[in-house]
Amino acid sequence: MPRKFFLAVFFALFATTASAQVPGLDALLPPGDGAASGRIIQIVALLTVLSLAPGLLIMVTSFTRFVVALSFLRSGLGLQSTPANLFLISLSLFMTFYVMAPTFDRAWNEGIRPLTENRITEVEAFARVADPFREFMLSHVRPKDLQTFTDMAAGTFQKSEENAKIDLRIIIPAFMISELRRGFEIGFLIALPFLVIDMIVATLVMSMGMMMMPPTVISLPFKILFFLLIDGWNILISGLVRSYF
Repeated sequence: MPRKFFLAVFFALFATTASAQVPGLDALLPPGDGAASGRIIQIVALLTVLSLAPGLLIMVTSFTRFVVALSFLRSGLGLQSTPANLFLISLSLFMTFYVMAPTFDRAWNEGIRPLTENRITEVEAFARVADPFREFMLSHVRPKDLQTFTDMAAGTFQKSEENAKIDLRIIIPAFMISELRRGFEIGFLIALPFLVIDMIVATLVMSMGMMMMPPTVISLPFKILFFLLIDGWNILISGLVRSYF
């Protein structure tokens, strides 16, 4: 009986000590203004943005044009897996970082760095980070695409003030379809010379009666040789980068 009593007292004291060591909800949340529920919403929003970072990179940068053009190059050469997808995506990413470097630097210096130093709030930081990307997209979006989304948003979005900035919900989709259009235009110019080589080789093969020989097998080394002789990688990459300057 005494043993059971001491065990009961021990477990009661242990449970009290353990419960006293459990931190409260306010201690787990980062400091800031507002209630605990508001800070929880901020954390969830931040995690959501971080999980969507690759998609945001595609939507508001030059990545789309680069990856579409490089995909057309591989298709024009007739190569299925060379260069590999990893190489094309990595090259497109580094080209994107090169082109977007001034925009990234402005977003960091004007928005993210002051936020990490607690000199501005999250709302001010978002506006300062978004402004450089808004200017970049406005300088490269087609006016027709922008006007299309502006007209469609007139009946659903609230009317903004006369001198207010264009909503990102209008700029981003307009910029994306503009980049797709330019990417396909560049892809057409890339694929056209290779199509001519395929037609010439197919005509020669048919004229020699080699009906069972696929023309693509013969034209592949000629297309690769042609691309190397004109220094195609240098021309293509430099042309893609200069299209933003």
